[in-house]
Amino acid sequence: MPPGVCYGMQDVWEKGGREQVTLEFLLPTGIYLSFPVARNDTIGTIKKMVWKNARSEPLFSVLSDPDAYVFTCINLTAEREELEDESRRLCDVRPFMPVLRLVAREGDRVEKLINTQISLLIGKGLHEFDTQKNHEVNEFRAKMRSFCEENAQDRQRLPWHQWMKCNFPCDLEPFSMVVQSGKSCSVKKLLVNVKFEASEVSHRMLCTHLVSHNTPLINEEIHNLDIQEKPENYTLQLPVCLPKARWEVEGGRWVWVVWGGLCEIIGKRLVVQAGLFHGGELLCKVVTSSEVSVCSDPVWDQKLVFDINLCDLPRMSRLCFTLYGVLEKTKKQRSTKKKNKKADCPLAWVNTMVFDYKDQLKTGEFLLSTWPSAPGDLLNPMGTVERNPNIDSTAGLLIRFPSFRPHPLYYPPLEKVNRTASAINTPRPTNLNSHLKLKEIVDNKNHTEFFEHEKELLWKLRLDVRAHYPESLSKLLLITKWNKHEDVAQMVCLLRTWRDLPPLHALELLDYTFPDPHVRSFTIRCLKKLGDEELFQYLLQLVQVLKYESYLDCDLTTFLLERALSNKKIGHFLFWHLRSEMHVASVSLRFGLILEAYCRGSIYHIKSLMKQIEALNKMKALNDFVKSGSQKSASRLQITEDMKLCIKQDTYMEALSDVISPLSPSIVLSEIWYDRCKFMDSKMKPLWLMYKNKWDHLDTVGIIFKNGDDLRQDMLTLQMIQLMDVLWKTEGLDLRMVPYGCLSTGNKTGLIEVVKNADTIANIQRNSSNNAATAAFNKDALLNWLKSKNPEDKLDQAIEEFTLSCAGYCVATYVLGIGDRHSDNIMIRENGQLFHIDFGHFLGNFKAKFGINRERVPFILTYDFVHVIQQGRTNNSEKFERFRECCEQAYKILCRNGTLFVNLFALMRAAGLPELSCSKDIQYLKDSLALGRSEEEALKNFKVKFNEALRESWKTKVNWMMHTVAKDNR
Repeated sequence: MPPGVCYGMQDVWEKGGREQVTLEFLLPTGIYLSFPVARNDTIGTIKKMVWKNARSEPLFSVLSDPDAYVFTCINLTAEREELEDESRRLCDVRPFMPVLRLVAREGDRVEKLINTQISLLIGKGLHEFDTQKNHEVNEFRAKMRSFCEENAQDRQRLPWHQWMKCNFPCDLEPFSMVVQSGKSCSVKKLLVNVKFEASEVSHRMLCTHLVSHNTPLINEEIHNLDIQEKPENYTLQLPVCLPKARWEVEGGRWVWVVWGGLCEIIGKRLVVQAGLFHGGELLCKVVTSSEVSVCSDPVWDQKLVFDINLCDLPRMSRLCFTLYGVLEKTKKQRSTKKKNKKADCPLAWVNTMVFDYKDQLKTGEFLLSTWPSAPGDLLNPMGTVERNPNIDSTAGLLIRFPSFRPHPLYYPPLEKVNRTASAINTPRPTNLNSHLKLKEIVDNKNHTEFFEHEKELLWKLRLDVRAHYPESLSKLLLITKWNKHEDVAQMVCLLRTWRDLPPLHALELLDYTFPDPHVRSFTIRCLKKLGDEELFQYLLQLVQVLKYESYLDCDLTTFLLERALSNKKIGHFLFWHLRSEMHVASVSLRFGLILEAYCRGSIYHIKSLMKQIEALNKMKALNDFVKSGSQKSASRLQITEDMKLCIKQDTYMEALSDVISPLSPSIVLSEIWYDRCKFMDSKMKPLWLMYKNKWDHLDTVGIIFKNGDDLRQDMLTLQMIQLMDVLWKTEGLDLRMVPYGCLSTGNKTGLIEVVKNADTIANIQRNSSNNAATAAFNKDALLNWLKSKNPEDKLDQAIEEFTLSCAGYCVATYVLGIGDRHSDNIMIRENGQLFHIDFGHFLGNFKAKFGINRERVPFILTYDFVHVIQQGRTNNSEKFERFRECCEQAYKILCRNGTLFVNLFALMRAAGLPELSCSKDIQYLKDSLALGRSEEEALKNFKVKFNEALRESWKTKVNWMMHTVAKDNR
């Protein structure tokens, strides 16, 4: 140290000779900063300045929140001092040297900070998990925390180059380019391998685990269900139903109050119905209680007996209840011979498992808070087994599980099941006709319902199915008698030696129809073969089928967390897929626990996600501001100017800038360009937000923020279009599709990627005509627009792009049954690519007006499209025939992969989309993909649809004209 340095610093603090002092800062990432600060600045102010300067430095993203760190210095007494009180001024601190070191805080404060951040991220306080006082929740949290933190520690022990690759994958990190003398070159920065003190402290602090409640009681004897014992019927008691003041008298009639709504009880009686299910299969006859009078506290005191032996209960048996009001019988009804249905007014339903998460048969009393029924719904085996957390606005059903023994009963372990299976002889028919019939059954892709003789044949030849048709495992599982323990034991034993299925075939087994834990474990074993990109392609479905899991701890959860922690892209989208449904009461507990586990195992990701949450909150506030202005009938120009002024505020600029795009973690939304931001005309006033490109200021990145529309159906449709594009390209067919980004981020909120240099067909047609009524019939409008955007040497390529993309979207919209196709939701890019937007109706759920179906054609193929494809020449049939061939080739490729699409849509039934809720919706897809038909039959049917679309295209033009006129008259 040069002589006189300490005396010089002391003179600064005591005499205040200078207003500013140049300080040196040492960051925990090993980065060194130096800049001047005012001697009267507080430590808190200086920390903010450090963070601002560190943003442009390497490794900034590995830093945690500023509150996780504290400055240290050497004070005038030559001691190391932690500057906890950040309100102190620098001149009061009086460091011995102008050096401040930033270190991670130690102790409980770090833990509390991380807990607070996780609570903000998942939108649910972690204390809510503690207040559950639920052993299953506590054990799951402890296990997942241990698993995720060990995973994080394993990453910390990686060699530095592997650590960098894991935490900063090249495909996700922004790639900067600069232009020098007309040539682009990458900007390279030197990174130094350093000790990450902050990360080590964070992980050290997170090593404290919750106490597990899974320890068996001392001297507790475990008794398994003895499958050789004397059969007993399974029973439970229904001592009382407690609707908890959910009834009111209105006009002399009892009224059922559900979540603020009213449902009139027709008649004077209430009934409870109960069924035992395994997946969607009813294990025995439904049991119905006696009828009781409607009152504020109805009571049933009776025993419900199910016609199934106790030893035959499968492991995943679930009890499903429904409460309904009985219709009063009229004289006409009494005279009919048909039995009257007793479920005319369903009120509530609830499900519960027969065995608990520890394999123990439930005993004792349980109060089940119910869920409100939709009209026409009765027993709901596909529904959740979680109890309704809104206990103040729902009925509570009190049931009592009887004790069959003086000691607890557990489901038999695998060893005992295998012994049972080995004791049963398996006949092996050798009849040639039987084997031919078996081949016919397994070859039929659309064959999911079987006659009794087919079931018998499949079961008798189950060893042959395993040996020769392993991909037909789902068919064998469907015909297994899950209410016979002998058959269950044989199926479980058979599964142990079943060879792994291709992952895309195994996806089908995640449906709620296949709840057996051995089946689901087998499925996850197959899915582990998926590469990261393939897994990402199906992540949306994998998150949804978590809703079918009966217990918190399951193989699917562990699998998703493991892959999310090892791949930043998967982790990013797993977070958003879970976070977007935290408002759904039936899954908020499960999804919240998984989110907590992910955050604890990925501490480095917390800061980026919090920034995204903050940006989305500002977007919502901005959207509310715009809607408020619109309701006050302010002019569009005035609202737009006020919106821009709002964005220019420091709090908005800071929150909306330098944020990782939730749509893609490889895109940084650097600086919001408020002058180019606007809002759109539709009812919910979506925000159109533009950002400057950090590396090219002439370029922009655009996103649309929607608040009030459910984007999940758009997400699913775009996922399917993306999958189609992958399948086509795999077969050498590039149809220039534009599956733009779309992400649901919360309850009816989300983001959509802006496709640059594109316009709607409606705008192009309107701008080429003075009359809105005739604009839709101007066949030259599209071609002329393409000519204006593409000089002569580029026009042929633009028409080629149009031809290929038009073929792709014709096939895609037909197969998916996309409806509401008007000229404002079909767009064209300046390079010629056509693409569709706004997928509010699919699977044949088409719009109707005044009882008339507005969708008159299988897909959109108008004469102005044909005019572009034929390059403006009516006799150019060669170009059109090539277009037709592209459509047919694309359709055949999708038909070959039809089962995959059907399975993916079936798994999405758990999402609760209004247009994907029953087998009828799935049947539309089976029909459009011609499942069960030969390729020749499928192609013949498609040719008929193609000709129909072309012949009836004038009806589309009429619809477009009506849409344009209606829009102009708004």
